[in-house]
Amino acid sequence: MTRADIRDSILSLLDERGSGKTICPSEAVRHLTDDETEWRVAMPTCRDVAGELVEAGEIEICQKGEVVSLSEAKGPIRLRKVKTT
Repeated sequence: MTRADIRDSILSLLDERGSGKTICPSEAVRHLTDDETEWRVAMPTCRDVAGELVEAGEIEICQKGEVVSLSEAKGPIRLRKVKTT
């Protein structure tokens, strides 16, 4: 599972989910493997890739429906595609 695989999985799942909807980062890695150990090991990389997507302006990180900074987020996060006008 590469960083590109994770990136593509995040964006694909968000596109499928629809505007304004969120995914858990674990959904993106579990979409790529059924092996529990493998997807758990991939979670830190998934968070890093999510941070890169935030920096690129493609997604935002949410907690309790509010946009938060990944560096300040404590606990579970959700990923949401940035709304385009």
